[in-house]
Amino acid sequence: MSGRVASTLLLRDPGPDKRFEMSESKSADHARRGAVASATPAVGPANDPAGQAPGRRSRRNWVPSVAALVCVLIGLSNIVAIFQPQWHAKMHNINVFVPGTLTNAARSAEVIIGLMLLMLSHGLRRRKRRAWQAVVALLAFNIVTHLLHRHPEHSYSAMVAVGLLAALLYFHDDFYAVGDPRTRWNALWVFGGLVAADLAIGLTYLATGGLAGDYSPFERVADVVVESVGVSGPVLFTSDVRADTYHLMTSALGLFTLIVTVYLFLRPAQPRARLGQADAARIRELLAKYGDRDSLGYFALRNDKRVIWSPTGKACVCYRVVSGVMLAAGDPIGDPEAWPGVIGEFLNEAARHAWRPAVMGCSELGAEVWCREGGLTALELGDEAIVNVADFSLSGRAMRNVRQMVARVARHGYVAQVRRVGDIPRAELAEVVTVADTWRGSHTERGFSMALGRLGVPGDEDCVLVTATENDVLRAVLHFVPWGSDGLSLDLMRRDRSAQPGLNDFLIVEAIKAASSLGIKRISLNFAMFRAALERGERIGAGPVLRAWRSLLLFMSKWFQIESLYKFNAKFSPTWEPRFVVFPSSKDAPRIALAALEAEAFLVWPRLEISRYARRFARKLGLGRLRRRMLRREPPRYASQG
Repeated sequence: MSGRVASTLLLRDPGPDKRFEMSESKSADHARRGAVASATPAVGPANDPAGQAPGRRSRRNWVPSVAALVCVLIGLSNIVAIFQPQWHAKMHNINVFVPGTLTNAARSAEVIIGLMLLMLSHGLRRRKRRAWQAVVALLAFNIVTHLLHRHPEHSYSAMVAVGLLAALLYFHDDFYAVGDPRTRWNALWVFGGLVAADLAIGLTYLATGGLAGDYSPFERVADVVVESVGVSGPVLFTSDVRADTYHLMTSALGLFTLIVTVYLFLRPAQPRARLGQADAARIRELLAKYGDRDSLGYFALRNDKRVIWSPTGKACVCYRVVSGVMLAAGDPIGDPEAWPGVIGEFLNEAARHAWRPAVMGCSELGAEVWCREGGLTALELGDEAIVNVADFSLSGRAMRNVRQMVARVARHGYVAQVRRVGDIPRAELAEVVTVADTWRGSHTERGFSMALGRLGVPGDEDCVLVTATENDVLRAVLHFVPWGSDGLSLDLMRRDRSAQPGLNDFLIVEAIKAASSLGIKRISLNFAMFRAALERGERIGAGPVLRAWRSLLLFMSKWFQIESLYKFNAKFSPTWEPRFVVFPSSKDAPRIALAALEAEAFLVWPRLEISRYARRFARKLGLGRLRRRMLRREPPRYASQG
């Protein structure tokens, strides 16, 4: 498990000095920190209102939410209407204008329209332009079908639809966002959702009565399934009108499901976030020049991130989109004078897609620039533990616990090795990766902002691997990534569960001892969530609010290792550097918190696991070659062994 597994839990620290918003003016503190204060902001999207994305100029946040809610209500009304038996007789009032088959087709069309409105409401709430276009077309068609019924209930629904259509046309500028990156795997999830909706609609219709017999649940489900593919099922009706409506509705739902699934499968796919080799090479060049500024800079080279560059190409921000949140981590990489330009590009990209921008774990200087350039809000998330190699010593009462643990582990015959990854033979490195994988509690690897997610991959030769062996048997590993030319940042901590307690302490101390021979002067350890609150809350005289907040953090530590990581870090007497989370506003905090938990793999949605027999069957059908053909347009990716 990553040594920084608790890095992105988002909760509010009630401390008085935790929340701030930066002024537009450049303060004297900027000059003390670096070159950002003296930099002239680049002319571009970040500073030119005319060049901003539409979403950064529009602030009518209520429009998409209200429109989506009304869209959902209209869609539900269309679907529920088909289940009202009294409508069947009233619907025949229009038989003088259209034949009975067309009457049933109109009812089925209303169900399809209602289902499509429900599907599109999510895109409408996220300001998606294509969703707006589709909803406008569907509402226009829906109004026509309602007016043809010539019934008061239909007139009321038509009036609501007319009102929504007029509002959508009036506020058309509020729906500007382009579509999200997609893959053909989305077709599978949409297919599953539509099949579930078809079953629910069909079974609900059968539950409204009018059946010729008492059919079991299994017979009803089987009938809906076979009717959806155009085959007559075992269920019979007492009324020909209800039977015709049911047959046409289920067939239409099945055809609709097939068309939508095929369309999503065949449309051009946009690959998921993958860092290409060309971008990775440019990022490494920036890290060679400016990597000493931020201990999290090297983690931008994760394979599952995309990158945005400043107009000058002197700075970049790596990010991933999770649940509609555009998440970045750490400070922008590169020349601080180019930070305003890349921040503007980042925010414009978020606005173009209607994503909510957020930055996890940035430094105090980074938070200042983000707040000034983007009008965002910063909240202190915790503290990073940094050990100065020259000042570290095991002597003294404060280090007594660490000294005893290290001595105990050494007496049990454990031996540590500290080496650059490039100096380790490939065969030995592959064996270390294989053994370390067996120690994982699950296949889910936690980490996003402070974890690299791989081990022993070409290109990471400057990383440092610390191993512990007992009688030539590997028992634990630590993995550090470069922090500039003279620093290391802890990435991975894994050990055999049956190994001697205190083994991680032993490895960290051995890494610090060997740091000088590697030219290392500083080492960044784990990230301590809400360290200030935990520390102040246990002091004598702490107020009731602070004590209650500390008690809540201790309770959450059962799942998120908040207290344990703080105590582990504190044993090494580090220097604490604050880290911040930057986000648009307080109302976005819950959404960003969930996205951060998902990105860090604290929140893992259930996935369908494919057995080896299914994989073998898929290979026989040639589905593997088909999938590789679909993925040809994806940029090349690094091999990942971590």
